[in-house]
Amino acid sequence: MILNMMARRLIPNLGQWSSRIFGVECDKKSAVYFALRVDRQADPRGKELKQLFGDGKAFSFHIHCEDRIQRSKIYELLQDKLSSIPSTDCTIMDMSSFLPNAKQSSSKGFLLTYSSDSPLTEKVIEDLQQVEAVSVCSYFQERDGMWWQKHLSQKGGGSGICSRYCITLTEKPEVCPTVLNIINNDVFYSFEEAYKVLVECRDIIPESQAVLNLVDQRLDLTERGKFPVIVIEGLDATGKTTLTESLTQTVNGVLLKSPPESLAPLRTRFDCEPPLIRRAFYALGNYITAGQIARESSKAPVIVDRYWHSTAAYAIATAVRGGLGKLPAGGSEVYRWPEDLLRPGLVLLLTLDPAERQRRLRGRGLAHTREEAELEANNLFRQKVEEAYRRIEDPACVIVDASPSPDKVLQQVLLLIKNKCHL
Repeated sequence: MILNMMARRLIPNLGQWSSRIFGVECDKKSAVYFALRVDRQADPRGKELKQLFGDGKAFSFHIHCEDRIQRSKIYELLQDKLSSIPSTDCTIMDMSSFLPNAKQSSSKGFLLTYSSDSPLTEKVIEDLQQVEAVSVCSYFQERDGMWWQKHLSQKGGGSGICSRYCITLTEKPEVCPTVLNIINNDVFYSFEEAYKVLVECRDIIPESQAVLNLVDQRLDLTERGKFPVIVIEGLDATGKTTLTESLTQTVNGVLLKSPPESLAPLRTRFDCEPPLIRRAFYALGNYITAGQIARESSKAPVIVDRYWHSTAAYAIATAVRGGLGKLPAGGSEVYRWPEDLLRPGLVLLLTLDPAERQRRLRGRGLAHTREEAELEANNLFRQKVEEAYRRIEDPACVIVDASPSPDKVLQQVLLLIKNKCHL
């Protein structure tokens, strides 16, 4: 079994289990949170737990290990393993465990419930109990109405774990648990942090060395030249390509892209990796582009097709489970620009009515990354991406309505550039 092979390097990290809060995403808008107690304590809201765990069987699965590369790989394999169970046989919900308000403490997982006997479901659960990196727990209600969590897998002798805990509902945490791990896991705020991820995964992803070689050859410059640097951001089919090309020609400038062309042959390889590795790849692409911007902006105006805003907005929207209300509030540190990354002079965000954007997409027929495909299928994800764009600061995006004709959009943009960049 692949999970067992990957678990050989893992070190269980199950301490402080009874101090953790557990959250289950019941749907896109609501979540249930519960805490653990060693002693028996009745919970007057037991009916809510009954609704969560159901009348049948319930199991949770969490990844616990020190190696973050392996942790990210095993999480996706766990997700694939659970998704092999037909949806008619069970319900699978996103779940997390975390220490309240403690950064880097969140552990992602899943809650599985089912009511009728299913040999395939039970085989999957049995297999996962044998994986050293996966903590499997069952949930049950005793005659007195109290709910309990019982550990079924404790390989490696994890510290601080007893056989079972009493469950009590708790209030919604101040900080959404998925936000706790965003910094330098989903969004990178320094070159060094992104670089370390690719170094750590060289032994399992040989192409990482090719990326590192390209990054090592970049121009390490953080200041732009005397000419304006304008970044064009926006979802697919909002007119970025048309605008960047016409704008570059109009201002007699240089057109750059992020990720840069040098990374294009490697994009397909890294697009299929877990978020930690994928995000680090795209973050390093921004630093390569930054060196190009510094060089070219000393000679002419520079137009950039996507930059750090896109990298961050998609990462934040993907990492934060649930609805718009789960996004970090405006002003959060997750929206801050990396101190060591060259800042553009102006960032323009092209916006378009969703129905019109879908109409344009249908006429393109181009290949998509997994996130671009989800953007088309998931309206909530699109809303989160757009809102994350708007919340990024220093520099913030200037909104541009992309619904008029390409020529009128170009004229809008030229006016903005004249007013803000004095070009």
